[in-house]
Amino acid sequence: MKKLLLLLTGMLIAVTSCNYEKKPQIMDNPLLKEFSTPFGVPPFEKIKLEDFSPAILEAIKIHQSEIDAIVNNQDAPTFENTILPYENSGFLYTQVQSVFSNLTSSLTSPEMQKLAQELSPAVSAHKDAIKLNGELFHKIKTVYQNQDKFDLDPESIRLLEETYKSFVRGGADLGDTDKETLRGINEELSLLSLKFSENVLGDINDYKLVIESEEDLAGLPENVIYSAAQTAKEEGMEGKWIFTVQKPSLIPFITYADNRNLREKLFTAYINLGNNDNEYNNKEIIKKIVSLRAQKARLLGFESHADFILDNNMARNPETVLNFLNKIWDPALKRAKEEALDLQNMMTEENKDLKLQAWDWWYYSEKVRKEKFDISEEEVSQYFVLENVVKGVFGVANSLYGLNFEEIDSIPVYQKDVKAYEVKDGDGSHLGILYMDFFPRASKKSGAWMSNYREQSIKDGVNIRPVVTTNFNFTKPTADAPALLSMDEVLTTFHEFGHALHSLLSQCKYESLSGTSVTRDFVELPSQVMENWAMEPEVLKTYAFHYKTGEIIPLDLIEKIKKSGTFNQGFATTEYLAASYLDMDYHILNEKEPISNITEFEKEAMNNIGLIPEIIVRYRSTYFSHIFSGGYSSGYYSYIWAEQLDADAFEAFKETGDLFNQEVASSFRHNILEKGNTAEAKDLYIAFRGKQPGVESLLKKRGLDK
Repeated sequence: MKKLLLLLTGMLIAVTSCNYEKKPQIMDNPLLKEFSTPFGVPPFEKIKLEDFSPAILEAIKIHQSEIDAIVNNQDAPTFENTILPYENSGFLYTQVQSVFSNLTSSLTSPEMQKLAQELSPAVSAHKDAIKLNGELFHKIKTVYQNQDKFDLDPESIRLLEETYKSFVRGGADLGDTDKETLRGINEELSLLSLKFSENVLGDINDYKLVIESEEDLAGLPENVIYSAAQTAKEEGMEGKWIFTVQKPSLIPFITYADNRNLREKLFTAYINLGNNDNEYNNKEIIKKIVSLRAQKARLLGFESHADFILDNNMARNPETVLNFLNKIWDPALKRAKEEALDLQNMMTEENKDLKLQAWDWWYYSEKVRKEKFDISEEEVSQYFVLENVVKGVFGVANSLYGLNFEEIDSIPVYQKDVKAYEVKDGDGSHLGILYMDFFPRASKKSGAWMSNYREQSIKDGVNIRPVVTTNFNFTKPTADAPALLSMDEVLTTFHEFGHALHSLLSQCKYESLSGTSVTRDFVELPSQVMENWAMEPEVLKTYAFHYKTGEIIPLDLIEKIKKSGTFNQGFATTEYLAASYLDMDYHILNEKEPISNITEFEKEAMNNIGLIPEIIVRYRSTYFSHIFSGGYSSGYYSYIWAEQLDADAFEAFKETGDLFNQEVASSFRHNILEKGNTAEAKDLYIAFRGKQPGVESLLKKRGLDK
């Protein structure tokens, strides 16, 4: 223990000595004070880059002193003097880290990325100093083994069990030598994950497809062309057009651009992110991450990283996951092959010599959609104005749970485009703060996600309400049109809002059990179930208005959307499942199975499942941030696992004939959204639905049951 404390102290002194001289005094650091802002949100306007290092290092010291106080307590270990103070420790540390980690995703910079790399060893060492603290674990284990002697309510028992399990999974039961090994692995993994994410962002920001001729814009919608012109203007290339591999730029281009060579060029740039043999190459990083994860799993007594992760999920083991994926793969692949034939037939009609390639799929599937259903993405998007979609989401939450959302401009935001809302319950009581960050920028990672600046908990009888953030990357409004969303982007809005509701509606005593702190394959249920309301006719009528005329979306167009709802699901399902298989293939490896070549490993993985060459896995290895830097390792299957839950859950509403049935909504709120991780996920779902779901509802929802 002394050796560890000396090591940690040395790290803190080393980092501090590099940064402290020019930094403000600790007492003046806004991150280390109680946030005296409306609703206690972070005082973004007062926080400077140079505040983070001293704040994090000081918060680590304070947190460690709180842990020492628990360890040094000479009284016999009890829930009150061990588990409760441990749960409540680290308030400042959590406060500082939540701001830093959220901003490194939403508003980063080279300086912030460098700081994250510098601080990573100290943060990793601090976590291990706690989880590998033998004296602390002995006290927790004593309480765990004698829990019958304490008068604990079910939620406190759950906290005790989860705390004990987290220490065991963190290596607390290991010998001293193995603990030292684990510390080294954790520190290296922390740095590698950071570097992986930075490399993906670096490659994204480096690539630009510059178009100089208007002829090369043929087929593209006006708003897409305008956005590309604006991007070029910002880059000092007025009169030209710039397209990037950010999804709001990429997807419209490969969907509508008539120039096949340019579609190939942009698509190829995207699928080679992190794989360009430049300073942002992720191949060696992946090898190291996979190897270190396997070593860590074996050290902790598991056959593989997948076994280690899944032991703590609903699925429990890799075999269950793979069997589940296999049930969906065969019908999905069969449908994908049929879809590929449809696209090839259309291509052949246009040019007999053309063979369908991956960069053709989006373009020709849009043409087939138009031909089969007389509907196009461009036509539908005219009715999906961002502001109206947000109102639609809020309306669904109001109809289901009585919630109200009031935009407020009197609280700090970290970027001028960010919107802030106070969320109130039906009785007018405060539930939390919701930030919504809609548009892409060079300082923001790609994709969409939800996170927290503060989690919900109850302390000293006070219900501390959460501060939630949702992040997107939607195309900005133009001079002639507002921000218009595709159908996928509408679903994304509902999805991330579902995560937000899971946090906002939480009613748990303990922070570590509250909100979205549930197993990875259960956390997607509240988000995905929300998607079901988005395209329902009675909901569409509340938010889908033409951006020019204000006309409510016509009934015939709603019917077309409904009929085309399962269109292209072979493609969508197989590209997603392929990524889920790839994730599992990396993580079922044990430490004796090193990967020699990432490209060949990925190729073999796709060949093994029979993925057709016309479809590329949704995320290729070198930019698969979900599993190499985003917390979804051995868990990317979670989205479709949760879809079997959400399909069944939504069926509970449909069975009543009322999409907003208050009895069902109340049950879902009480048994799922409010409960966090206060019970096993399976038990929470059964309490709501009365049964476990099967895969049948999922296949029906995706149109793969025929």
